[in-house]
Formats: sequence, C-alpha cells, structure tokens
Amino acid sequence: MSGHSKWATTKHKKAVVDARRSKVFARLIKNIEVAARMGGGDVAGNPTLYDAIQKARKTSVPLDNIERAVKRGSGAEAGGADWQTIMYEGYGPNGVAVLIECLTDNRNRAASEVRVGMTRNGGSMADPGSVAYLFSRRGVVIVPKGEGTTEDTLLGVVLDEGAEEVNDLGESFEVVCEAADLVKVRTAIQAAGMDYESADATLLPSVTVMLDEDGARKVFRLLEALDEIDDVQNVYANFDVSDDVMAAID
Repeated sequence: MSGHSKWATTKHKKAVVDARRSKVFARLIKNIEVAARMGGGDVAGNPTLYDAIQKARKTSVPLDNIERAVKRGSGAEAGGADWQTIMYEGYGPNGVAVLIECLTDNRNRAASEVRVGMTRNGGSMADPGSVAYLFSRRGVVIVPKGEGTTEDTLLGVVLDEGAEEVNDLGESFEVVCEAADLVKVRTAIQAAGMDYESADATLLPSVTVMLDEDGARKVFRLLEALDEIDDVQNVYANFDVSDDVMAAID
C-alpha cells in the first residue's frame, strides 16, 4: 500500500485516541458548518453533510455540538464563520510534493503559520500549480475488517458502483473510486451491512517518492507539524514507504 494510505490510517488512529482534543473537534465542526452552508442543513439531501456528521460522531463529537454546527452553517442560527478554503503547495524533505488544505477565516494567519511550519521542518513553499498537477481528486472509503468483511466480499459490493480498486491497509480496506461515485460506493457498503470508518473526497498522488527510514521520519515530522496548525484541515504528500520502514517508525 502507498505511503499516503499509511499516513491517513495513522492519522485516523491518532484522531480516535485524541478524540477529546479540542483541535480535532474544531476541524470536524468546521467541515460540518461548510457542508451545511454549501448544501443546506437537510442531511437526507446533502450527502457531504451526512458524511461530515458521520465522521464527527465516530470521533465522539457531542451531538449538541454537531447540531449547532449544522444550524450555524445553514443559517438557522447566528455565529457561523466565513470559512474559506485555501490550498498551499510546497516541497518536503527528499523532494516530496506537499499540498496543504486550509479552512480559515484569516488568510494572512493561515499563510504565515503554514510557511513557518514548512521552513522549520525541512520544507519549502512553492508557487501555485507547482505540485498540484501530481494529485487528482478521488473518493476514498475506509472499511474496517471484520467478520464477513473480506476483500472478496467488499469487491463484490463496490465494483458495480464505480469502485476502481480495494487496497488492504492491514486492519482495514481502502476503497478508491471517482469522487463523483463516492456516495454510491458508500451507500452500497452500508446497504450490504458493512460499517465504514470514513468516506472522503481526497487528493491522491499519480506518482510517489519512495522513502527510506530517515527520509520517512523527516517527512512525517513535517506532516505532523503542519497537522498541528489550527487552520490546516488536510495535508497530502506523494511519498511511499515499505512495510519494514513503517514498522520501524511505529
């Protein structure tokens, strides 16, 4: 499996362990507000909002917080911030391409903190378009392994709904599809009685840089530093690591 998948899995585990950290909650709440603002507060008619709420619930965000975020985003309650999505580009150690997706109400603060995070951890900023072409928007559903959830059974459920590949991540499966097919794939998984950990439209790299242990540690240090920034929602990078290197880092 590729490095981006391993990093995403590591982040998910970290989020579950640190579920009560206000920073994790704040990011999930932001996603709910934005989804409600863009598609309305009706969960049945807004699949993006549905998935944002599901992710928040799986990370133990209190129901009251979720409901207030939906109301703020949909305009039913005052207090919603003017969140703006901004994408920054750069290079990390070993020439790894990095995309930093921010959701912020202060562009100057976000730009400054991202630049500091990059330069202090072996990275450098790049001009818009320098690395974005290496990534494409894809739908990714993470399905935990369990009784009755095997690679063959999962393939049988998702292939007719537009899934392109199913990858074994160790404790879970990664289902990759076109971003436009994400809701169909997620719905099919649910209809088959399978649970899922997350369903996101994410950015996947078309080419990757293989890292040794030293390079992986440097890249992970950079990604962790960026992930600590409040305005940063997602960090994407085009690296790959072997199972042995991942085990050594773990």
